[in-house]
This record gives sequence, structure tokens and C-alpha cells, in this order.
Amino acid sequence: MPYPSVMFVHAHPDDESLWTGGVIARSVAAGAPTSVITCTWSPGTHRHAELVTALGALGAAEPVMLGWADDKFPDSAPGRPRLCDCSFDEAVTQIVAEIRRRRPQVVVTYDAFGIYGHPDHIHAHRLAVAAVEAAACGPVHPELGAAWQVSSLYFSTVPTALMKAIGLRVNGAAPATDDAAAPGTPDHLIDTRIDVTPWLDRKWEAINAHASEVERSTALKVLVTLDVEQRTALLGTEWFLRRDLVPGGSDLVTDTGHLSNPR
Repeated sequence: MPYPSVMFVHAHPDDESLWTGGVIARSVAAGAPTSVITCTWSPGTHRHAELVTALGALGAAEPVMLGWADDKFPDSAPGRPRLCDCSFDEAVTQIVAEIRRRRPQVVVTYDAFGIYGHPDHIHAHRLAVAAVEAAACGPVHPELGAAWQVSSLYFSTVPTALMKAIGLRVNGAAPATDDAAAPGTPDHLIDTRIDVTPWLDRKWEAINAHASEVERSTALKVLVTLDVEQRTALLGTEWFLRRDLVPGGSDLVTDTGHLSNPR
């Protein structure tokens, strides 16, 4: 069964590698058309350069940069609004144009909580979902080309228990919330688990290409101190919620990594 064409919509450089790097490398290796949209940072900035290097490690082409500012780094897009302050319609239109041009069968973004609550992740989720719906509606921006119906949305997530373990390792304490309000997704609600260990070396190389973020981020500083066995346990699986938009949808996974209970 052939792999579907897939588009990834992420908020920041490094998110594509950390959360979906294995699936990106897997998709490219299968010969599937694969594209990455990054909502923040402008072309020519240092993190754009790191992103290009990271995607090269995964075998993917250069990203589409929407050019909005990172929430905490106004120099990421000089003179442009923060992603969370941008014109919603303008940002959706940017993504609609790419969907109609590239015609992906699958769009991948974050879950509704942005995996762990980052406002840029949450906003990228909203933009991607709205753009998928708008791209399928012919009267919406007909100047951008013919309507295109994405078959399935996949939302990147992490099991709740693992998210608690990460919080304990990074912060010294698990989140002080009950399971219903904890970041991540309860294990029994996760639709798709993908074993990406065959592509783990590429994923690790891509993560390390984001050198400035590895230096800045407490979580990534912890990650790079882990031994190979620990890194494999943490990075060797990628998790998703699947939402089919047409009957049958499109399988992001075409082997036993897919759990056949799409919603």
C-alpha cells in the first residue's frame, strides 16, 4: 500500500524534528511527497538555517516559512506580529495556498493542547485545522486554485504517563494536575503509534542541527545527556490522534504501527 502525500504544520524550527522527525524521514524514504510548513521565524534568520539543515538530515526539502514571530523572540521575524497576534485569516490563507498547491492526502499538526500547552503550538493547530477545511471549500479564495480535500488529519501527541515522566525529569516534579487535565493523551485514546527506530539516527541528527535551541532549552539540554537506550525509549515512537475527513481516510502508517480505530 503506497504512502500518502503528507504535509506537516509546525510552530517553530525544531518541532518538526522533535515531535515528527521519524515520520518525516520515513515518509521521504518511502518516496511520498513530503512538505513542512513552519509558522514562525523568517527566512535568513539563524533558526531558519538550522531548520534547513535539520530537514536535510531527514531527507526533506526546504520548509515553507510563514514568517510570523515566535512568541518570546520578536527578532525571529522583525516587524511582524507574533504568531498568536497575527491575522487569523491571513495565516489560514497562507496555509490554504500551500494545501491547494501541494495537495497532501494527510496533514499533520499538534493536538488541540499543542502537546504541552505552548500557545504557538495551540495556535498552529487551530490554523492548520481551519486551513484544511477552507482548502476544501471552492468559494473560499478561488484565486488560490481548485479546492482540495485532505483525507485525514493526524495530531501529534504524547501519552499522559510519558508526559508526566518527562516533566519529572525536566522540572523535578510531575505536573500538579489530575489525569483528566494533564498534558498529553491517555494511552487508550491514542489512535496511531509509529515505531521510528529505523530512522532514529536521522531524527537525532536533525534535533542536534537546532544547536541554538539545544543550548537554550532546559528540556533539550536534558535530552542530550541521555544515553542511547534512554533516547531510544523516548524518541523511538511517535504518537498521533487520527481524524478522517473522507470515508476510509488515508493511513499515515501502512504497517502494524497503525491501530485501526480511526475517529
